[in-house]
Amino acid sequence: MSAVMQASTEMELSEPSSARLRADMAPLAAVQLLIDAGETPEALKLLARLLPKRYAVAWLCQCARDQPLSMEDKAGAALAEAWVRDPDEPRRRAALDFASAGEYRSLGAWIAASAGWSGGSLAPATQEAAVPPADHLTARAVVASINLMAALDIEQFTERRNGFIERAMVLLGNGVGTRHD
Repeated sequence: MSAVMQASTEMELSEPSSARLRADMAPLAAVQLLIDAGETPEALKLLARLLPKRYAVAWLCQCARDQPLSMEDKAGAALAEAWVRDPDEPRRRAALDFASAGEYRSLGAWIAASAGWSGGSLAPATQEAAVPPADHLTARAVVASINLMAALDIEQFTERRNGFIERAMVLLGNGVGTRHD
């Protein structure tokens, strides 16, 4: 299965959106097709999944830097950004623990979850048996975070979300969207 079709399935794109896609489509073309069809929420989901996890989290952190975030949200973003800079297990675990402690109720918790769900285990650090996250969970957290950030100014939600998407489209245009998680 092609990366585009697999991402469409994993992110549970709507049937009309999925029907527009073809297995031979390049990631950028697939996302742009959905945007041009007015299916921006579906395009965002596909975009977040087609980017490699580290790039998706880096894009999210870049978007967060320009936002008027609360201290809690800034803390979650800082943990995710630390993981982007050095994606080791202690940093991933710190982001996961922050998101879990915040019960995924804040933008900062969702930003941290994007890094925390990138690999490793979702089980407590003391548990021997690993519980790996599903491959698409990072993308789910990125989508939630982008939507929450766009909603910081609800009257400008659509424009803000579109602006965030434009930043990631540059990455896809540079050939990043081949998901080497």
